[in-house]
Amino acid sequence: MDFDDTPDEAAFRAEAVSWLEKNAELKKPGEKTAGGLERDDPDTIAAAKAWQARKADAGWACITWPKEYGGRGGTSIQNVIWGQEEGRYAVPPNMFMIGLGMAGPTLMAHATPEQQKRWLPKMIRGEEIWCQLFSEPAAGSDLANLRTSAVRDGDDWIVNGQKIWTSGAHYCDWGIVVTRTDPAVRKHAGLTYFVVDMKSPGVACRPIKQISGGANFNEVFFNDARIPDTQRISEVGNGWAVAITTLMNERSSIGGGGVGGGVGFRDLLDLASSVELDGRPAIEDGAIQEKMADYYVRQKGLQFTSNRALTALSRGETPGPGGSIGKLVAAKMRQEMAALAMELQGEVGGLLDTQLTADEAGWQQAYLWAPGMRIAGGTDEIMRNIIAERVLRLPPEPRIDKEVAFREIPTG
Repeated sequence: MDFDDTPDEAAFRAEAVSWLEKNAELKKPGEKTAGGLERDDPDTIAAAKAWQARKADAGWACITWPKEYGGRGGTSIQNVIWGQEEGRYAVPPNMFMIGLGMAGPTLMAHATPEQQKRWLPKMIRGEEIWCQLFSEPAAGSDLANLRTSAVRDGDDWIVNGQKIWTSGAHYCDWGIVVTRTDPAVRKHAGLTYFVVDMKSPGVACRPIKQISGGANFNEVFFNDARIPDTQRISEVGNGWAVAITTLMNERSSIGGGGVGGGVGFRDLLDLASSVELDGRPAIEDGAIQEKMADYYVRQKGLQFTSNRALTALSRGETPGPGGSIGKLVAAKMRQEMAALAMELQGEVGGLLDTQLTADEAGWQQAYLWAPGMRIAGGTDEIMRNIIAERVLRLPPEPRIDKEVAFREIPTG
């Protein structure tokens, strides 16, 4: 594997750096990455929209999107390079990751030209913000078990049900939603995919207070909400195929590095070197050294796994399901590192105070976010199944509900 930029990649990086130097300011030393969807105050949203529009005008908003949809028509490795360089600058948080990373590619793959023309231009400029309405109280990892119903009524569909864990729903303009339109067929076959106006009658959002103190997640209730058939994406009953497109893009767009203040291995090493344990720097303790060595090895494994994916992108290839390894290992390790960092801080480790704690409470935020990151985009168990079945080629687990009509599946 060759991790150096090719001449073309180096030229692209230089062009990106040149534009960023003229339009943004470098982060100050030690400045952490700003939060994304959890930053929902009006000033932050306005700043994020302005930055997105500026990028769109200059051709930097969506590197890999085709030019006919407003993108740059670039490669996946160019998108990675742009993300690396933009991450060095103090720019507004990305409020558009669900729209640009999941909804947009899905619409490009499955929507009609008229639908694409309606939504994609405003999406890429940040004029409209999108959310994803998939999970339900009884349908998370097993998404095909969802029960939110859509019943045809002339040119509309009447939708009833509940979605949960919907990031940013309370300030979003549009949502992508999967519903059950036919309970008489097997569960994967009776689903239909829509775009819903989040401000339409019958759609209600209720923020969920999180352990971190924020309220970015929402419960979303549909009570006889009407969705025009013109907002149906693909054919009736083809919702599972469309949803898979969204989920595959979600897996590739998730990056936990900036969650919880952006703290990492180097910050933990600095902390262990600066605090004392039994009268000596904590890093001199054998048990601490053993843990740090383990984190270092795992971090290097993640780094080289990521580099392998970048190499595939640079060659024009599509990384496979091996990417699930990174999410499985990184989320768990981040939780363990945050717990150790809080322990090293002693009594103040239990405080969520940016003035009293190390790294501006970055470790406390990381610890509170970690359980959610082990669920978002696929739980640890789902990741293990993917690795087992698609990477190691082990036999799949038996599923007795695959060929049974949804209404006949036992509940309760």
